[in-house]
Amino acid sequence: MELSNKSEYALLALLELASCYSSGESLQIRQMAELQNIPIRYLEQLLATLRRGGLIKSIRGAKGGYVLARDPRKITLFDCITCIEGLDAIAPVSNQNLQNIETQVIQEVWQEACQAANAVLQQYTLHDLCERRATQRQINMMYYI
Repeated sequence: MELSNKSEYALLALLELASCYSSGESLQIRQMAELQNIPIRYLEQLLATLRRGGLIKSIRGAKGGYVLARDPRKITLFDCITCIEGLDAIAPVSNQNLQNIETQVIQEVWQEACQAANAVLQQYTLHDLCERRATQRQINMMYYI
């Protein structure tokens, strides 16, 4: 199991939107791209997918941009990944035509691993990511005399 670049970039963009949620500010694509070093063209495609998936809203006008569609405490990482990758990417594959017992045993363990990964993704929210980032920034901050 590996986090795709597509999902990682989407989560980075959502993290920026989550940090602006309480102020009600919208972020423009250019701002998010600069903050997280994401190619603008690629980010446009990801944001369109996230908007269609109901995770973000676009705001038109001079001060327009993007905002989260709901509270970051209510958007799980599972929601984000399934929006970007689709349900097939995170659903364990069930193969009823297993050739032998060994293959069956391996598939059972793989399904269990996928279910455990999905449970973790459902447990964490965008708000949790924001808090973890803030904690890491404090830890990494050094004072020189």
